[in-house]
Amino acid sequence: MRNIRDLYELTQQDVANILHIARSTYKQYEMQYDIIPIKHLNNFCNYFNVSFDYMFNFTIKKKYSDEIKEISTEISGKRIKSLRKEFKLTQDKLARKLNVANTIICEYERGHHLISTATLYALSKEFRISSDYLLGKTNEIKHLETKKALVVN
Repeated sequence: MRNIRDLYELTQQDVANILHIARSTYKQYEMQYDIIPIKHLNNFCNYFNVSFDYMFNFTIKKKYSDEIKEISTEISGKRIKSLRKEFKLTQDKLARKLNVANTIICEYERGHHLISTATLYALSKEFRISSDYLLGKTNEIKHLETKKALVVN
C-alpha cells in the first residue's frame, strides 16, 4: 500500500480521506499492524486502479481488463461453494484448511457475509485462484501464476 501511495505522492492522510477512515486506522493497515477489511481494500484498489491479486502479490499484472468495481457477496458465495465442491471438500474440511469456523464458510457460501481479507488471501493461495474472481470483480476464471512466473527478469 505504501509503495502505491508513494508512487502517487500522497500522504497517509490523503489515502485515509479517500477511504473515509482515520489516518491512524490507515497507518495500521499500511504498517501491517492490522488487516484491512475487504471493503476498504476494494475502495483502495478501485481508486488506484489495481487488482486484489496485485495487492496480494499474486501477479505482476496491475489490473484485469474485465474488472468490475463492486464486490458481490452472492457471487462470491457461489464461487466459494463451487471451488469447495471442485476440490471435493466439505464445509468442515475447508474451514479446517483455512483455520476458520465451519459456520463462517456456510455464511460466506450463502452470501450473507463478505469474506474476510485473511480468509480470501488463504483461499486464493491454497487453491491458486484469483481473489478478484472469487469476489466477483472479474467474471473470467483466473488461475494464479506459479511462483516462477511471478519473477521479473
